[in-house]
Amino acid sequence: MLSYHFAPVQGHTDAAYRHFHSKIYGGDLIYYTPFIRWEKDGIRPRDIKDITSELNNGTHLVPQIIFRDANELNSLVNKLKELGIKEIDLNMGCPFPLQTGHGRGAATIKNDELAKEVVKCVTANPEISFSIKMRLGMQDSEEWKILIPYLNQINLKHIALHPRIAKQQYSGDVDLNQFGNFLKASKNPVIYNGDIKSIEDINSVVEKFPDISGIMLGRGLLGRPSLIDEYKEESEWDEEVRKTKMLEFHRLLFAHYSMVLCGNAQVISKIQPFWEYAEEEIGRKAWKAIKKASNLSKYQTAVAMI
Repeated sequence: MLSYHFAPVQGHTDAAYRHFHSKIYGGDLIYYTPFIRWEKDGIRPRDIKDITSELNNGTHLVPQIIFRDANELNSLVNKLKELGIKEIDLNMGCPFPLQTGHGRGAATIKNDELAKEVVKCVTANPEISFSIKMRLGMQDSEEWKILIPYLNQINLKHIALHPRIAKQQYSGDVDLNQFGNFLKASKNPVIYNGDIKSIEDINSVVEKFPDISGIMLGRGLLGRPSLIDEYKEESEWDEEVRKTKMLEFHRLLFAHYSMVLCGNAQVISKIQPFWEYAEEEIGRKAWKAIKKASNLSKYQTAVAMI
């Protein structure tokens, strides 16, 4: 049976977003925090607030960490253990130069020494259920072959693989042949991640790779929050039903931000990204109007066009 995972997206999937998504849509999704990094003497207070928020109650939440060396890795794991965390996702796939340029994310894939430290860390913390999110490599789609022997030494809940190299970021074709090679080589369960935007996309992946243990979506769920529900029901929802549900989701999130943030400028900067990937769902006219809205009055007028 497949498991379903909502990939973390910086600036989008905070505790409030996850909470209200779970409230409106399916309750058996596994959610992940946007990656947490070690800064100077610890984790940023806002990241701790996101992890420990009461809004996480009732959702299956896994904190994700990003690291460049053993010190950052172990410091992050130890801090999360202090917070009572029992599951941790290791980000070894972030493609953004701001992270890879400092040796984090996808830059860790071909780092032999760090791979050894990951094995040590996982082995030393049997009370923690670890998973990994990664790419095929930084510059080459076979760099994963450097990492896989180390990952096969440990028991992971799963490995979520996005079959692109970091250099591509989110453009160009996914490499399904290499995904298949990775799936065969991995002794741990493998989850497919990347370019899933429709029921047909999920069916295509499952048919091609029947041995995967789950599906992970990020931008696809941001653009169409009902997608996993539709897939599980084996039926595409009517367009108006999808819009009605999405508008209700937006209403709850908007009300929450209006209550906890100070001033209209903060509210609009926080809520506008809700629609960033939803152009196909809501239509270009409304999408463009929302994007251009410079104040709450214009924003609400634009949303009313949906």
